[in-house]
Amino acid sequence: MQSTNEDAIIACNAVNEAKMPGNLSIRNVDDALIARLKRRAGRHGRSAEAELREILRQALATEEEPNFEDLAAQFRALTAGRHHTPAEELQREGRDER
Repeated sequence: MQSTNEDAIIACNAVNEAKMPGNLSIRNVDDALIARLKRRAGRHGRSAEAELREILRQALATEEEPNFEDLAAQFRALTAGRHHTPAEELQREGRDER
């Protein structure tokens, strides 16, 4: 379950993302692929840019965003068996260095 702070941060990020459309630049795209994109866009009555937006929207429409608990479990699995320094020790070391 998420804390109130996490919910507030997620809500704030969603608002910011909705207000500020992003730009995406893709380099080193094969000329033949660009030509195919332009032909496809023409068939759909869109610009190449609008066609790319639609392709991305469709590709990501069914993909689920992982929740924090799942990501944390994956991280724990990746780091299992490694030595972990307790946070208290790291804090003490940081204080001692001052």
